[in-house]
Amino acid sequence: LILDCLLLISKSKSFGGKGSTDYVVKGSHKEVPQELIQELKAICKDNMTMDYDERYFHGKPQNSFHKATNIPDVIVFPRSEEEVSKIVTSCNKHKVPIVPYGGATSIEGHTLSPNGGVCIDMSLMTRVKSLNVKDMDVVVEPGIGWMELNEYLEPYGLFFPLDPGPGATIGGMCATRCSGSLAVRYGTMRENVINLKVVLANGEVVKTGSRARKSAAGYDLTRLMIGSEGTLGVITEVTLRLQKIPQYSVVAMCNFPTIKDAAEVAIATMHSGIQVSRVELLDEVQVRALNIANGKNLPEVPTLMFEFIGTEAYSREQTLIVQKIALEHNGTDFVFAEDPEAKKELWKIRKEALWACFAMQPNFEAMITDVCVPLSRLAELISRSKQELDSSSLVCTVIAHAGDGNFHTVILFDPNQEKQRKEAERLNHFMVHTALDMEGTCTGEHGVGTGKMKYLEKELGMEALRTMKRIKTALDPNGIMNPGKLIPPHVCL
Repeated sequence: LILDCLLLISKSKSFGGKGSTDYVVKGSHKEVPQELIQELKAICKDNMTMDYDERYFHGKPQNSFHKATNIPDVIVFPRSEEEVSKIVTSCNKHKVPIVPYGGATSIEGHTLSPNGGVCIDMSLMTRVKSLNVKDMDVVVEPGIGWMELNEYLEPYGLFFPLDPGPGATIGGMCATRCSGSLAVRYGTMRENVINLKVVLANGEVVKTGSRARKSAAGYDLTRLMIGSEGTLGVITEVTLRLQKIPQYSVVAMCNFPTIKDAAEVAIATMHSGIQVSRVELLDEVQVRALNIANGKNLPEVPTLMFEFIGTEAYSREQTLIVQKIALEHNGTDFVFAEDPEAKKELWKIRKEALWACFAMQPNFEAMITDVCVPLSRLAELISRSKQELDSSSLVCTVIAHAGDGNFHTVILFDPNQEKQRKEAERLNHFMVHTALDMEGTCTGEHGVGTGKMKYLEKELGMEALRTMKRIKTALDPNGIMNPGKLIPPHVCL
């Protein structure tokens, strides 16, 4: 055991440990036994592939600059929970790594296959298994996207309120404990999942709870699995809490001379007690990107976007209260929209913010940060970060879920220029450590994957990480479940 720990610590110097700056994940690759290949063929029939292009595609996340030295050896496409269980049982028997794969929209290297192995693509498991309108919940398979789910729910007057990037699937959203712009009103994935079914490393299927809205029956296995990033099991069924589609809504925008003014208005709005459903902040560089990408002519200054929901009278009343708060903090050009098409157009601008950034540097990659602090520290964190970003040679934009203290920067860099990548890493490092010094977190909603492991000891402490390691070892003794993710390599028992 001591020798194993020393080996892990020596590896952590090159990747994933404290102070690591390497983003190419190294791993030890073993050839997949032919016996396992035959077992997978028997389980999946034609729903598997060893085609190189397909394996390469699955080995490189769509929106992530992270890379790995290896790619999966086999891609399987299960159609049922039973098939997932059989696949995992076979992989565990042969001690072959497993990487669950959803929409591949995560950005911290969650779906990399550093040790090769079997990639379990959940894209064929997209059924809505049951909709319980009176209970306002729905049971779904993990491969369904949140946007497709909301299209299905709309005729019933219901919706699922989490809204991460387009393309995200429910299983992946559970695995990364994601949220989005509506989290300030409805909470994160943690608050919106009632129970799960999960295939453990030994192939057993565990149901983590009942359909009751609350329960005090035993350990909270549902919350254990949410945010576990495929390191403890493969999610095969999710029961979600739903919400009524709001009766009425108003969308508002306001400009500010400084980003600190804008952040302070977001904080003041939350302190006012208004049940705002969205508070999004864009800095002047992000607005410039939106103008370039969409042919807009928006004032290139820090901008806040709000959404208020409820009855028509209540929504308008909230809008006027926030307008007064904004004016008290140097806000100008306060405008609001009630027409459905106008509101849709305003939120389209925000939803396309990341893609708009690439209009400024089409051939660059993006390092996207994800720090979150207690609300009272947000203005200070954004101000200090903005000074560092503005003094950098790289193009950097700021996008914040300002109502819950979570903000992102999109740092554009040339992947062929090591100096630029290191500068992007330096900026990310600065913001993470500044947030941690303010009792914040290195990741508000994107998850750990491979990219954030090096910050966890400072944030959580070694005792917490050892506890995680014990749980991981107990549930996955052969270490096959998404290896090299979440738990830093220098953590030993």
